[in-house]
Amino acid sequence: MIVPRTSREEILGKLREKVAARVPLFIASAGSGLVASLLERAGADCVNTFSGARLRANGMGTMAMMWPILDSNRQTLDYTEQDILPALRGDAFVCACLNANDPLKDMTTVLRRCLDMGVCSVSNIGPSISYVDKDSEIYRVLTKSGITFQNEIDMLELAREMGHVTVGLAFDEEDSLALVEGARPDVFCFHAGTTRGGLRGYDSGETIEDTARRTEEVYDKVRAIDPDVMLIAHGAALETPEDAQYMLDHTSGHGIWTGSSTERIPIEKAVLETAQRFAGLRWSR
Repeated sequence: MIVPRTSREEILGKLREKVAARVPLFIASAGSGLVASLLERAGADCVNTFSGARLRANGMGTMAMMWPILDSNRQTLDYTEQDILPALRGDAFVCACLNANDPLKDMTTVLRRCLDMGVCSVSNIGPSISYVDKDSEIYRVLTKSGITFQNEIDMLELAREMGHVTVGLAFDEEDSLALVEGARPDVFCFHAGTTRGGLRGYDSGETIEDTARRTEEVYDKVRAIDPDVMLIAHGAALETPEDAQYMLDHTSGHGIWTGSSTERIPIEKAVLETAQRFAGLRWSR
């Protein structure tokens, strides 16, 4: 088959048109071709791929991508090429979430491979040093060994120069400002924390009001650096469509990014409920 191709100019044109029309942008993660095709059919603007989504499709939590069990970039590139791209019609573009701290790969080569396979958008989430608490010993050890957030900023800056639509992501105010200042991403997502809900979600106890407040505080400061950046919310108490509606109504962003909310949690619920009905069948006589 021939995978549909797009371009940075075409993608940004569509996104900016929606922003101008005040229609929320919708980015969603997919760990399988089936989920990707359903997301596209539902109206997602972007299907993002990363090793955490693939592991979620296998019943693990997102943070399993931090374990020493896989080559994150290889997993992302392989399943994006083999499972995701062939499943899409071209209505949604694909954003590959890359590990910018991969010591065994030249990121120029990785970014070029993405372009060659038909992916012209990348993000720095897969995985990010930001998943590790800054006040922890392991964060200090990783940083000392060269695993840094600056590498993620540099990768996004290079990606934009090479013609990618860049989706920058950060977990706190300090990193958010550094990323937007240094990489000037086309889209910025404030990651408020691991999404709650379902079998593998983590509930920190934060309310959707808290998530919206923290997100808006970062939006205000990011916009002061780059007034044109498109702003996306993700994570923490943003679990359901109702939560997403609250975020749209109580922040000044342009849309939402879902992961578990449109991938893992719906699958858990639908498969379990349907299978239980089948398992509960008995002969009528």
